[in-house]
Amino acid sequence: MQLTPQKWAASGLTFGCVVFGLGSLIVKFVSVGSYAIALWRVLIGGIVFLLLSRHFGQKLPTSGKAKRFCILSGVFLGFDLAFWHESIHAVGPGISTLLNSMQIFFLAAIAWFFFGERQSKLQLFSMLLSIIGIVLIAHPELRHNTYGGYGIFIGLVSGAALAASMACIRQAHQAEPVALFPLMLLVSVGGVGALIVPSILIDSNHFWPTNMTDVLLIIIYGVFMQCFAWGLIAYAVPLLSLTLTGLLLLSEPVAAILIDYFFLNKPINTAQWTGTALTLLAIYLGSLKPRCGQKKQFKHSTLSTNSVKSDH
Repeated sequence: MQLTPQKWAASGLTFGCVVFGLGSLIVKFVSVGSYAIALWRVLIGGIVFLLLSRHFGQKLPTSGKAKRFCILSGVFLGFDLAFWHESIHAVGPGISTLLNSMQIFFLAAIAWFFFGERQSKLQLFSMLLSIIGIVLIAHPELRHNTYGGYGIFIGLVSGAALAASMACIRQAHQAEPVALFPLMLLVSVGGVGALIVPSILIDSNHFWPTNMTDVLLIIIYGVFMQCFAWGLIAYAVPLLSLTLTGLLLLSEPVAAILIDYFFLNKPINTAQWTGTALTLLAIYLGSLKPRCGQKKQFKHSTLSTNSVKSDH
C-alpha cells in the first residue's frame, strides 16, 4: 500500500474520528445492553479481521508471548467498550467520549509506575488542566443527573482500560512484530472471551437485538466503527506529525459533544463548555511527544501509531 499524501491522511484521520463519534449514537438508541453490544461489536469485527487476514495472507504471530499480550489487550478492550457504553447511557455520548479520551493520562501513569518514565512539566500541567476540566463538567452533571456520578466514574474507568489495552499491544510488538489484521483478530478473540459471561449475566434481558433495524445498526457498528474507522486512523497516524495527530484526534470527542448538544438536545451549560475546552486542550498537550532526554521512554507516539483507537 502506497503512502497517501499528508493532506489525504489528515482528512482520513478526521473522518475516522467523526465516524467513531457517530458510533455512540448507535449505542444510545439500539435496545441492546452495554456489555452485549460490546460483545457483538468485537465478534463482528473479529470475523471481518479473520477474512482480511486470510485474504491478504497475514499470519498469526509465532511468539506465545505476543499472542498472550494481544489476547490480554482484547480483554481490556472489551471492558473498555462495555464501560464506555455504560457511560454513554448515563451521561451521553459527548461527556462519555471525552472521559474515555483521558486514556492518555492513564498511559502516562503506566509509563511512570512500570517503565520509570518521568513526566515533563507540560504533561503535568496538562494533567492539572484535565482535573479542572472534569470538575467543571462533573459538577452540573451531578446536580441534575441521578446517574451522573456513575457515568463519570465508569467513563474514566473505560479510559484506564483503553490505556491498559494499548500497553498490552506495545508489549506484544516488543515480543514480535505483529501484522495489523492478525493482531486485531487476536484482540477480538480476547474481547469476546472477556465479554461473553458478563453479557449473558448482566444483559440477559437485552442480549439479542429485537428487530431488523437493530441488527443492521449492530452490524454497522461492528464493521464500520471496529474495522473501517479504526483502519483509517491506524493507517493515517504514521503519515502525520505527532502534533497534527494529537490535534486531529480531538475531533472524536468534539464530534460526540456536538452530537450530544445539537441532535440529542442535551443541556450543556457554560461551565461544562469551559470544562470541555480545558479537557480537550489538556488531551492535546498530553499527546505531545516527550523530550528525548528522558530515560526508559515509554514512547507514547509509537504506542499510538500501533494501536491508537483500537476501540472507538
